[in-house]
Amino acid sequence: MKHSTFIIRNMDCPTEEALIRKRLGSVPGIGGLAFNLMDRRLVVTHTLDGEQPILDALREIGMEAIAAPQVAGSPDRESSAPAVSRREWALIAVSGVAAIAAEILAGTGTAENSPAVVALALFSIATGGSDTLRKGWIALKTFTLNINFLMGIAVIGAIAIGEWPEAAVVIFLFALAEVIETLSLERAKNAIRGLMAMTPETATVRLDSGEWCEVAATDVQVGQTARVRPGERIPLDGVVTAGGSSVNQVPITGESMPVMKAAGDPVFAGTLNERGMLEFRITANKGHTTLDRIIHSVQEAQGQRAPTQRFVDQFARYYTPAVVAFAVLVAAVPPLLFGAAFEPWFYKALVMLVIACPCALVISMPVTVVSGLATAARLGLLVKGGVHLENGRLIKVVALDKTGTLTHGKPVVTDVVPLVGLPADTLLQLAASVDAHSEHPIAATITAAWQTPSDVNAVHRPLLPVTSFESITGRGAKAVIDGLLYHVGNHRLCEELGICGLHVEEVLERLEREGKTAVILSNDTASLCIIGVADTVRGHSAEAIRQLHALGVASVMLTGDNQTTASAIATQVGIDDARGNLLPEDKLAIIDELVSRFGQVGMVGDGINDAPALAKASIGFAMGAAGTDTAIETADVALMDDDLRKLPHFIRLSRDTFRVLRQNIALAIGIKAIFFILALAGKATLWMAVFADMGASLIVVFNGMRLLRK
Repeated sequence: MKHSTFIIRNMDCPTEEALIRKRLGSVPGIGGLAFNLMDRRLVVTHTLDGEQPILDALREIGMEAIAAPQVAGSPDRESSAPAVSRREWALIAVSGVAAIAAEILAGTGTAENSPAVVALALFSIATGGSDTLRKGWIALKTFTLNINFLMGIAVIGAIAIGEWPEAAVVIFLFALAEVIETLSLERAKNAIRGLMAMTPETATVRLDSGEWCEVAATDVQVGQTARVRPGERIPLDGVVTAGGSSVNQVPITGESMPVMKAAGDPVFAGTLNERGMLEFRITANKGHTTLDRIIHSVQEAQGQRAPTQRFVDQFARYYTPAVVAFAVLVAAVPPLLFGAAFEPWFYKALVMLVIACPCALVISMPVTVVSGLATAARLGLLVKGGVHLENGRLIKVVALDKTGTLTHGKPVVTDVVPLVGLPADTLLQLAASVDAHSEHPIAATITAAWQTPSDVNAVHRPLLPVTSFESITGRGAKAVIDGLLYHVGNHRLCEELGICGLHVEEVLERLEREGKTAVILSNDTASLCIIGVADTVRGHSAEAIRQLHALGVASVMLTGDNQTTASAIATQVGIDDARGNLLPEDKLAIIDELVSRFGQVGMVGDGINDAPALAKASIGFAMGAAGTDTAIETADVALMDDDLRKLPHFIRLSRDTFRVLRQNIALAIGIKAIFFILALAGKATLWMAVFADMGASLIVVFNGMRLLRK
């Protein structure tokens, strides 16, 4: 199967989507269609030899299609063109002047079927309504009941009963409504398109000669060295090799505060270098940066229909034919069965036809969902589809991995408890000097704690010379320093040496109760100090859990660590239920259990080792997503800056999005219901019906776009 992408200039409404689906659905070799109305983008899955049959079929139904680039995040060729051309504005203006002139003439006593009024009306229809009538004719040929078909019938019907000025005003107002709707939708599209504009088109790179040269970003290769000056945006992903600066990472992570960058730190395309000069080695070329993947992911998400949108699509499929049938009955039954005058009831039926199109109802869904997706991206939340954005509101419980999620995932020395009259630094230096020769991860942590002090201004601290080092399997290690033998090991080694007194036991019990691993430094006769090592809790974990509980969402921690450590961490962050000693299959079973009890369950993990549980959960949330392909590809939602407080943000945004969706459905159906009643009562005119249809569309579009302000 091949995938061909097209930009269709005049496709931005479900009306055009339905027409295209019907036409391309009959072309042999086409397997699937994926629409992105916000970007006017169509992806066709097919087995054809080329794209020409697709282009020909689209041209038959009046669709202006061009082949589009398929590079992730690439703007389409038409993105720089104005949403409404000068020619379109001119034709609408001329149409409006002619329609108003026809109404004025008719209103001042000239007969509505006089040559002057008819000529002005025809001129207005020709300049402002030719496109609508042409589309209506195409819809008629393809048996598609869309707004263009309904408007065409309404205009022709008005002309048939001699309402020439009203026919002209209706076609002008409809053309104006289409333009206003296009402009309002363009604002929603710009929310996504603005992400694309964040990366510079050029990059300053170092050539083999050592000179710096500005080249197109598309020509830069992975491994080249680039630089950015203060105030410039970073063009591509990379790793800092020289310099230091603060970088504003809002486009990627949503962090409000700049992040300090130095040698070895990652930088991301689209972020803003604020103060110093940075040199960095390119790690991703154009089209494959983190920002490109975010944009591509959001674009794909737009094409996925959320549950409410699927319901609306189904509703519209039956609603429009039913309303058209009802309008036909309104026009025919009173005159035929009750002897009523034909013209008034025919006019009422025309008004109903104009009101009938569910465009406002259908277009409100993608606008609202895209606004929510764009807002989530701005907050550092990458949501992989409207279905997840909408279903997030249903989450009743969140399961969280411990290591790398609630904690930093890196053990550090948290306590140095002297048991004799020596300074803590002296004791830590002795333990680090012994452990420097060990390969155990905890030994490496203790050594690093001595050599890399928390005070950034402190000098590198040396280790003491060691002789006769020996590893004691399962217990620790021993070595000679300055002629004295020292042991560094666990509780078991301490007991075997016979130096585990009451005070030592008390300290060990306290540290273990806090979920820390205890390491004892001793000589042959006494324990000298106890060192606590632990994977520390992220600073925002407790706040995130508090916010989840405030939203009525329960929390469960799942970890492979022992139950004592699990309970200690859970107590620190306020988690309801902590479960330890779990293998990946155990986590999977617990997710199954939670789904059966609560229904919608979220799972938060690192996107790799928690993959089975993430996949099983209703919504999987990946930590460590910034710059990580795996997390972005596998998670339903990615927390771009590892900040768990984004989780309650997501649930609140999901609830807001669903609330707006419900408001839009009620507004669209309510406005149409009111005008149906007015039409039956003879109180609504054709131009009022056009205003109602236009007004409903604009109201739901702007209501949906309120989410952009979140």
